[in-house]
Amino acid sequence: MKPKLTIDALIKEAKAFCERESNFDNKDLFGVTDGKAVGTFIEHKFTDHLEKNYDVEIGSSANAIDIPSGDISTDIKVTSIEQPKSSCPFKNARQKIYGLGYNLLLFVYEKTDDPAKKVARLNFVSCSFIHKHRTADFQITKTIRQMLDNNANSEDIIAYLTDRNLPADEITMRDLAEEILRNKPEQGYLTISNALQWRLQYGRIVKLAESVDGIIRIVNKI
Repeated sequence: MKPKLTIDALIKEAKAFCERESNFDNKDLFGVTDGKAVGTFIEHKFTDHLEKNYDVEIGSSANAIDIPSGDISTDIKVTSIEQPKSSCPFKNARQKIYGLGYNLLLFVYEKTDDPAKKVARLNFVSCSFIHKHRTADFQITKTIRQMLDNNANSEDIIAYLTDRNLPADEITMRDLAEEILRNKPEQGYLTISNALQWRLQYGRIVKLAESVDGIIRIVNKI
C-alpha cells in the first residue's frame, strides 16, 4: 500500500527531483525552445513519479491545479530562469489581495543543449514551496497594509484599487474595501498582472534572501 502524500513528502520529493533532473541528459527536450512545452513535460514527469510512489490525487486541466486534494492543494509551476513567470486561471479580483487560494510549488531551471550528444540538461537553480497566504500581489498588499496602518477608510482603498485597474465592478470593489478593513491582508510575494488569465511573475521569490514564513526555499543556487 502506497503512503499518502503530505506537504512534507512533496517538498522532499521536489528536492530529490531537482537533484536527479539537474544531472539527467534529456533527449526529449533537446532543441526545444518552447518554455510551455518544457514546463508541461517536467510537470508530467514529476506528477507521474508522485502517482507511482504515493496515494495522491493528480488533477486534470478541468481541476485548474495539479494536486487538488484539500490537504495538499498545490499547483506546480515550471519556468525558465531567463523569465521566471507563468499564467494561471483568473477566478476573481480578490486573488490579488488575498492570494490564489492554493499553494504553489515552483521549479526554476536553466536549460542548455549539448549538440554533440543531442541531449538537453535542465539545471534546477531554484525550487520553492509558496504557501497560499503568500500568493497575493506584492506591491498591492504592501501598499494596502501601509494604508491600513495609516487609518485608511473604504474610500481611500477603493480609490487605490481603482488606480491599480483591479478587474472588478463598483459593487465588488466596495465589498473588497470593506473586507480589507475587517481583515488585513498578508504580505504577498508574487507579481500578478491583469489578463484573461493572471500572469504570475516569480522574480521576487527566486531572489528572496530573507527568511519568510510560508515560503520554503527547497533549492537555491542563485
